[in-house]
Amino acid sequence: MAKPDYYKVLDVPRTATEADIKKAYRRLAMKYHPDRNPDDKDAEERFKQVKEAYEVLTDEQKRAVYDQHGHDGLDAVRQGGGGGGASGFGGADFGDIFGEVFGDIFGGGRRGGRSQVLRGADLRYELELDLKEAVFGHTCEIEIPRLMECETCEGSGAAKGSSPVTCEQCNGHGVVRVSQGFFQMQQPCPRCRGSGRTVKNPCDACLGQGRVRRTRKLSVKVPAGVSTGDRIRLGGEGEAGRNGGPSGDLYVEIAVRPHAIFERDGDDLYCEVPVGFATAVLGGSVNVPTLQGEVAIKIPPETQSGRQFRLRDQGVKPVRGGSRGDLYCRVVVETPVNLTAEQRELLRKFDQSLREDGKSHTPREEGFLEGVKRFFSGR
Repeated sequence: MAKPDYYKVLDVPRTATEADIKKAYRRLAMKYHPDRNPDDKDAEERFKQVKEAYEVLTDEQKRAVYDQHGHDGLDAVRQGGGGGGASGFGGADFGDIFGEVFGDIFGGGRRGGRSQVLRGADLRYELELDLKEAVFGHTCEIEIPRLMECETCEGSGAAKGSSPVTCEQCNGHGVVRVSQGFFQMQQPCPRCRGSGRTVKNPCDACLGQGRVRRTRKLSVKVPAGVSTGDRIRLGGEGEAGRNGGPSGDLYVEIAVRPHAIFERDGDDLYCEVPVGFATAVLGGSVNVPTLQGEVAIKIPPETQSGRQFRLRDQGVKPVRGGSRGDLYCRVVVETPVNLTAEQRELLRKFDQSLREDGKSHTPREEGFLEGVKRFFSGR
């Protein structure tokens, strides 16, 4: 299978500068990054091609070989057939090869002064919602302070008209060797901090950092059915990467505020419904609230406190699909208050009539008293 033309992969002319190549890489890497294209094999393959093309065209020696001999020349160099030393790149020694292979592990860059590409940090934002917004979905704007690529220097950190230069201490490798007895170790270069490059004329806008802190407004679409602890991922909306690396992601964490009437348990809702004494005894109808409006429920005669009524499909529709939950209404019988003297007298007569007719009108009370007697008698 023929290998693609690296210049066509990055969509740049053969005369493109290193800055042009970096800019094209940043754009395409963001477009085809696996985090933005999950389970997309074509995008994953394009991302690999973009990365491979960038690695070759930003290395002066590799680019020179590729321009003159194409992919065959690069393959010959990799196999040691380029002439002029074991590596094929002008007599590179073992240390250069070691740095090329293991540089990323120790935080280093590549040969030829290419900066290390670093992904930006992920960010977290807590979004508070009302219960109704969480149940039915909501779209809102949030403001996120984050590090963004400096527009003045396009992320290079260098003042206009200049560019970063190869670090003199590590010669662009990003790592330096430290001897400890018989062993040699590599560590990130203290001068360039592993990037392989330094900025002699820093950009005034970002002070040579390549990134500036800005507040960005984002529109967040919250799907229906979310609950506290759910997360919404916004790919590429985290902090900007370094040296052309992709941006991190923003994770919006949901926190649902307590509701004055309803309590949520999974996909079901619960509420208490106060019922007057006469309605509980004689039966009737009461209006109960739901998230979609009031609904009348029938209260049977002799309804006791604690009895639950189930309203189907008045709960929450799960965010990941499935049937909607239910609403459970728990009856709380209210004791009359602020009675007049006449009302009190009527209640006394009513209570007396209950006691004198010889029937059982309070089975729970009588059962409780009978249990107490058995407890103290040891039966």
